[in-house]
Amino acid sequence: MLQPQIFKANDIRGIVGPQWDAAGAYALGLAYAELVDWPRIVVGRDMRVTSPMIHDTVIQALRDRGKTVVDIGLASTDEVWFAAGWLDLPAIQVTSSHNPSQYNGLKFCSPAAKPVTSDFLTRLAGRATELDTGQVPQPTARGAREQLDVLGTYTDYLLSLVDLSRMRPLKVVVDAGNGMGGHTAPQVLSHLDVEVIGLYLDLDGTFPHHQPNPLEPKNVEDACAAVREHGADLGIVFDGDADRVFMVDERGEIIPPSAIAAMIAVHELAREPGATIVVNTITSSAVKEIVEEAGGTVVQSKVGHTYMKALMASEGAIFGGEHSAHYYFRDFYGADTGMLAALHVLAGLSACDLPVSQLVAGYTRYAASGEINSVVTDPTATMNRVSIALGGVDVGGGDGVKLLGDQWWVSLRPSNTEPLLRLNVEARDPADMARLRDTVLDLVKED
Repeated sequence: MLQPQIFKANDIRGIVGPQWDAAGAYALGLAYAELVDWPRIVVGRDMRVTSPMIHDTVIQALRDRGKTVVDIGLASTDEVWFAAGWLDLPAIQVTSSHNPSQYNGLKFCSPAAKPVTSDFLTRLAGRATELDTGQVPQPTARGAREQLDVLGTYTDYLLSLVDLSRMRPLKVVVDAGNGMGGHTAPQVLSHLDVEVIGLYLDLDGTFPHHQPNPLEPKNVEDACAAVREHGADLGIVFDGDADRVFMVDERGEIIPPSAIAAMIAVHELAREPGATIVVNTITSSAVKEIVEEAGGTVVQSKVGHTYMKALMASEGAIFGGEHSAHYYFRDFYGADTGMLAALHVLAGLSACDLPVSQLVAGYTRYAASGEINSVVTDPTATMNRVSIALGGVDVGGGDGVKLLGDQWWVSLRPSNTEPLLRLNVEARDPADMARLRDTVLDLVKED
C-alpha cells in the first residue's frame, strides 16, 4: 500500500500502516531499481521501530532486480551521504528524520551523493504506485548483499575537513534525542579533547524523552538546562537522523541557525576567498550581508535539501546553510551534515578565548520569530490574503511567498513534509518583528 500523501517534494514520508506498508516498501524498491541504471546501491537505516522491516524489504526488492546492495546498516543520514560519495554509488536511507515515531520514510541520492531531481521523484512515485496496485513482476535475478561498516571511515573523513589543531579542553552537552546522533557523535568526539555530557544517546525509535525535532524550542529545553547545570561550553542537539544540528550557548540559550551558517561561511571564505555560498529563502538577511562583507557571493535556493544540493552543485558553492539547521559542504560531497557543522563550531570556539555567545554575537543582526506552523484548509488563499494585506515585494521565487519590506521580511510557505503553513518573520527592530508576526498570525487564523 502506498497512499499519495507519502510522496513529498524531497523524499518519501508517511505513517507506517495507514499510509504505507511492507508491500509499498517493496514496490518502492522495485521502482528505484528500474529507474537507477547502476549495479550497486548503498542502503542504510535509522533506529525507528519500523526501520529494520523497511530496510530489509527495500533490500530484497533491489536484489530481486539483480542489484548488489552495499548494506551499511545503522547509519545517520549524513553517514549514508558519505558512503555514497566515498564509494561513488547511489544510496537509499530509511528514515523519517524529525517526524514522530509512527512515521517512516526514504531519502535518496544519486552516485557520489548528488541529489536526485524532482523529475526522478515524480517518476519513482508513478512507477511505485503502478507496481503497488498491479501485477508485480517475478524476480529477474538475485543480487548480492554486502555488509559494510563505514562509521570509522566517516569519522576520519570528517576530522580531516576541519582544522582542529588548536583544540582546547571543552565541556559539551550532546542531546541526540534517542536518534542517530547517539550513533555518530560519541565516535567522532572521542578523538577530541572534549568532555561529553550525553543526553538520550541510546538509540530508541519511540523517542521516550522528547520528539527528535529541535526546530521546536521545547525539544531543546533539556539541553539548555544541562548546559547551565554542568557549566558546559556548548550544547549540541541533533534531529532524528542527525543531518541537522542545533547549538546552545554557554548561557543555555539557543543560537540562531543563521548565525551558525554565517560563522561557517566566514570560515570557508577565509579558506577560499570569493567563493559562493548558498542560502534559502528563510535564512537571515544577516548571512547575505556578512558573506558579501567577507568578499563572497550569495545565491538563494528554495527550502529543501534536494534544491539546496542541486544549486550547490550548479554554482560550485563551497558551503550552504538553511535556517532549519541543515548545513551543506562542498568537501562533504555537497551534502548536509550536522556533525561537520558541529566540528566547525568547536574549532572556532577553540581558536579564541571567548564564550560561544560572544563568538556568534556579531553574526546576529536581526530579530527573528522562529518558525511558526499553522494548519490551514486553503494555503494558497491564505498566502494571497497575507500578500495583499502586507504589501512588500514578493521575492519567494515560488517557495511560498516572501514579502520584502524596509528592513523586514515575512515568509509564509507550505511545508514540504507536513500539511502545514510555515511562518518566518525577521526585522531589524524587535518591535516591528513582533507586530508583523502577530498581524500575519491573525490573518492566517481567518482561514
